[in-house]
Amino acid sequence: MASFELSDLALKAVCPNNALKLDDQGMPSVMVWVPNMRLCDVLNTEDTSCLPAFRVNGSEIDGFWFGKYQTHHYNGRAYSLPGEDPSASATLDTFVSYNNAKVQDGMNWHEATNAEWAAIALYCHKYGLEPYGNNNYGKDTRETLYKAIPTYISSSDESAGYHTDRVATGTGPITWSHDGTLEGIWDMNGNVWEWTTGLRLVYGELQIIKDNNASDPSCDLSATSAEWMAIDASTGDLITPNGSGTTSGSVKLDYVSNKWTYSTSISNTTGSYGCTFANVTCDTTIGDDAKLLLQSLAMLPDLTLTGDDIDTTYGNDYFYANNAEAERCQFRGGRWDGGASAGVFSSYLDHARSATYTSIGGRSALIED
Repeated sequence: MASFELSDLALKAVCPNNALKLDDQGMPSVMVWVPNMRLCDVLNTEDTSCLPAFRVNGSEIDGFWFGKYQTHHYNGRAYSLPGEDPSASATLDTFVSYNNAKVQDGMNWHEATNAEWAAIALYCHKYGLEPYGNNNYGKDTRETLYKAIPTYISSSDESAGYHTDRVATGTGPITWSHDGTLEGIWDMNGNVWEWTTGLRLVYGELQIIKDNNASDPSCDLSATSAEWMAIDASTGDLITPNGSGTTSGSVKLDYVSNKWTYSTSISNTTGSYGCTFANVTCDTTIGDDAKLLLQSLAMLPDLTLTGDDIDTTYGNDYFYANNAEAERCQFRGGRWDGGASAGVFSSYLDHARSATYTSIGGRSALIED
């Protein structure tokens, strides 16, 4: 038996839903299987349709593979491997291209999409499994003894001394796994923000690429792509945007009474604000079908979903946006100093796709034909 097959067998013996997946160079990534989920599985609805993450180019899929770890870049390719310093300081398009470089027949590697991230976040919330992570300089704000292996040390203030920023992938405790088991996905709370594709703001208008089509390596993810669609506020249908963020009747973000509010119009366009995700709301112009779509993309809380293990505060995760600028692309999860604001529902829509910071990384995903 080849050494790769033995390694994969050893991984599956401990983590049955994990696998080593090879790229075009024969190099492995550790991936976690995320099975198909329905809206009614994770939201308070009777709708049995699958979540957007599980529909690609009009066809429903059984599931997708999600990187167990934040990616590290080698030779122009992105890898999900343990014990690595997560790569950062690269643009969204760079993260996309480093995943697309791995594509081969039947192996559709891609930068993780918002739809995929949302499916995992909604699962965590429904079952009370929101993970901890590196949101407090090498540890979680709720843990004092557990720490991970530092990989990037910095000091933002000489008087504060040096502190841990990034930590090695997967080296935190099991509480940093998305489902609280060894089989889970690590570091979705803090460490570095993660670029996601398929969702953006254009002057405050929310635009998405249909379903999980952004996972298709042939999908045009560029700023000028015709794949970008606005959302009809009354029906939840996708409509062609007018390019200026002022599409009639589309879902937009307005900042009203210190919280982000979905509406068909924008009264406050003074720039960048934040509020807790649990406080994101809608005004009367947003219909139920549009609300359900927003919830399925983890862009609107479902406060009607209750249960013994459900945290209705969504961990106080934060929702940042900027509705005064042209294209603002998304990253999720928070970073090393995010505190309670970091987490699986934390979303940041305040930077252009050209942004490069030591606190922004990414994650690979894979859909097999």
